[in-house]
Amino acid sequence: MIEPLVRHTRPFVVAIGILALSTVPGEGAPAATPGESDAGRLFRERIQPLLRAQCHACHSAASKKLGGGLRLDSREAMLQGGDSGPAVVPGKPDESLILQAIRHQDGLAMPPKKPKLPESTVDDFARWIQAGAPFEGSGSSTTTTLSPLQKAREHWAFRPVVKPDVPEVAGREWINNPIDAFVLAKLESKGWRPAPPAARAEWLRRVTFDVTGLPPTPEELDVFERDRSPMAEERVVDRLLASPHFGERWAQHWLDVVRYAESEGFEYDRHIPDAWRFRDYVIDARNADRPFDRFVVEQLAGDELSPADRQSQAAAIFHRIGPIRRNAGNPDIALSRNEVLTERTDIVGTAFLGLTVGCARCHNHKLEPISQKDYYRLEAYFAATQENDINIATEAQRKTWLAKKSRTEQEIKALTAKLKGATEAERARLTLEIAALEESIPPHPATIPSIRNDPKQRTPMHVLKRGVWENKGEAVGPRPPSVLVPDNLPELPPDVADPRTRLARWLASPSHPLTSRVIVNRLWQHHFGVGIVRTANDFGTHGDRPSHPELLDWLAARLVEEGWRLKPIHRMILLSASYRQSSHPDAQATAAPAVEDPEDRLLWKFRRRRLEAEEVRDAMLSASGRLNPRSGGPSVMVPVDRAIVAALYKPSQWQVARDPGEHDRRSIYLIAKRNLRLPIFEAFDAPALASSCPRRESSTHAPQALELLNGRTANDLASAFADRLRRESNGVPSQTVRRGYLLALGRLPTPREEALALRFLRDGPLEEFALALFNLNGFLYVP
Repeated sequence: MIEPLVRHTRPFVVAIGILALSTVPGEGAPAATPGESDAGRLFRERIQPLLRAQCHACHSAASKKLGGGLRLDSREAMLQGGDSGPAVVPGKPDESLILQAIRHQDGLAMPPKKPKLPESTVDDFARWIQAGAPFEGSGSSTTTTLSPLQKAREHWAFRPVVKPDVPEVAGREWINNPIDAFVLAKLESKGWRPAPPAARAEWLRRVTFDVTGLPPTPEELDVFERDRSPMAEERVVDRLLASPHFGERWAQHWLDVVRYAESEGFEYDRHIPDAWRFRDYVIDARNADRPFDRFVVEQLAGDELSPADRQSQAAAIFHRIGPIRRNAGNPDIALSRNEVLTERTDIVGTAFLGLTVGCARCHNHKLEPISQKDYYRLEAYFAATQENDINIATEAQRKTWLAKKSRTEQEIKALTAKLKGATEAERARLTLEIAALEESIPPHPATIPSIRNDPKQRTPMHVLKRGVWENKGEAVGPRPPSVLVPDNLPELPPDVADPRTRLARWLASPSHPLTSRVIVNRLWQHHFGVGIVRTANDFGTHGDRPSHPELLDWLAARLVEEGWRLKPIHRMILLSASYRQSSHPDAQATAAPAVEDPEDRLLWKFRRRRLEAEEVRDAMLSASGRLNPRSGGPSVMVPVDRAIVAALYKPSQWQVARDPGEHDRRSIYLIAKRNLRLPIFEAFDAPALASSCPRRESSTHAPQALELLNGRTANDLASAFADRLRRESNGVPSQTVRRGYLLALGRLPTPREEALALRFLRDGPLEEFALALFNLNGFLYVP
């Protein structure tokens, strides 16, 4: 890439053209020297790392081919310059060609074809030159070999977020906001044009499902179609973002990432009492637009910060929702404890850092700059954590529950003893009686399954050889991963107070290179189907590179500027022309991008998506008119086939809600049990809840059709849908067909579709027509 530039540009400009925008003071730089001047420190901390990282490959003594005769690895070489003369004139910034280039002076504009460098970076160079351009190791080459960790810090995701300038584009009339400028700049560099806008009804269906997880109602469609004002789309977006359904939809995305479940998994799959409070906390946080930095801190350290606050304790349930193996017989308590700490460590790396930290548990990470020592230092933040079930019921409620529970358990014990030696008929009767008694055990009194620090039970933290608990190596204390902090940052004392608060505040720092990038990428992914970085849980050196790196950093910086509030970022995305594009543009007009960019990484059209499992069920409930809008509270268990329940270790765990109306709650309020997923959820790629799910897969296979045609949920709701159509169409077949299409697909039928439907309804049952609508692509896919 450099060589063609050398033929057309001055050599010093080439070097500046590939400079990074910024770096972190002190990270990867040599330690301060006694008597060091301010200018010397400026060079060491900010300028020299840039030169080493971005310029020395082509402009140093170690370069295989020296670009333009210019070296930038010693002061003397910069003073001598290259083919175009000296790059630096000490004490005279205005006469230094290197500064003229990055200032875009005298016809020079570097970096080439990129935005001008931030003024802070330009000022650094100017101040350094004005002070005489002091250079570490003056008179000698500074192309010393960087350590692997120093090289790793050059990775784009480990560098500080610097907000780039919004690019200039030719097609400015297409732009609604800065997002579009970044997208269009990429398209114009290829000579491509974006797709035309989606039809209004398509856009409304898209944005309503994206924001709320529910389809637009016929009434909302009618209002939007009649509103032709320039503010119509803004009114829709603002209404949807203010809807309580917004939190229900977007909480599910976060619950996927943190592998939320209300049971512990493995053989016993024991229920965690009132774990649903964490789900409600996330929903409320999303609806209230709680700043993301606060959201991070509350989950990691809510119990440390506000132990008397129920909301903060509910946030800390974050540490209790991972899978836990409860061994029977004579378990190795220490081994079980290690597994718990491992779960709590791995999810922090995955959810907040977007790094595969867990791969360093048994050995140094094979692909990333994360050592095994880094892993156990991170785990040390959790060494004192212990489960803490906070009972919030009254004393009278607790006594009543305990008395009834004890009485029932005694009756069960007595009946169980009678099973031995009973006849087959007696065993059948006794088994039914035992099952009935188990179902009669009252629910646990109100509880918050939080955690707390217990210094007396703190686990001494060591590097474990091969991850084996018994093979203890070097003792370690709390410290973030080395690649993200200065080399001289010491470990915290093992018994430091409020360790998780310290970890959380480091993660939530505005200067953290990963936290803001990772979360805005998750938002982008759920709006566009794929993130700017496709590997949403892996921002490491072997993860995917961003398709629009400048846009990612611009959004990350904007998030921090907005006080870490996510709704303004949502709003900007939803109102962008990029989001407004059609998913099915003219094939001839998009022939080139369809060949060169078949995955649509540059966003030359919108990406159609299939509804997620919960959306499929919720859309059926909505169309049928049976959706129960009640929010919050204990999770619901719905009727499922007996064979599925019988496969549980303890079938009595599955207690179906007595109120049938509760069965029609939104899917997010159904219990998230690791060992029992509803068939419709399993068919449509709901995650298994055993590990973090950064992005739902969208498979296509025969069981999906079987579930939609023959499944209990689909047929039950198709029957209710048919009843609704009878009530609302006055028995007029044409009205029935049109109402059905509006409710299920968000549009009227085409003349051919209407004719086919009317022909079917002459003899066919309305229930089968309703079921057919649930099986159409127009129902299952968002355009």
